Amino acid sequence: QVQLVESGGGLVQAGGSLRLACAASGNIFSVNAMGWYRQAPGKQLEFVATITSGGSTNYAETVKGRFTISRDNAKNTVYLQMDSLKPEDTAVYSCNSQAKRYSYSSPMIYWGQGTQVTVSS
Repeated sequence: QVQLVESGGGLVQAGGSLRLACAASGNIFSVNAMGWYRQAPGKQLEFVATITSGGSTNYAETVKGRFTISRDNAKNTVYLQMDSLKPEDTAVYSCNSQAKRYSYSSPMIYWGQGTQVTVSS
């Protein structure tokens, strides 16, 4: 099985910064794209950012210029540096990863359990 574990959430004042990390572990042959999503109370799951194994990135318009996604392929870990945080960034942030458990298996999507980010005004 493949497990994703997030860390780095917490409470921060508006204008502050947080850095989230998500490490993939378990029976992994390769990890392809990794990404971050968020869900605020009463709202639907929202895309935040993704990064391919080659380092190409994509961001939601709402976070572009404030958030930076990066990854360490050797550690199967993805990061989300969040700067200039706003109260509307408050949500549970979850990471996902497209990974293969074996060379012959099809890639599957795995999700972490989520970490709470709260931005106070």
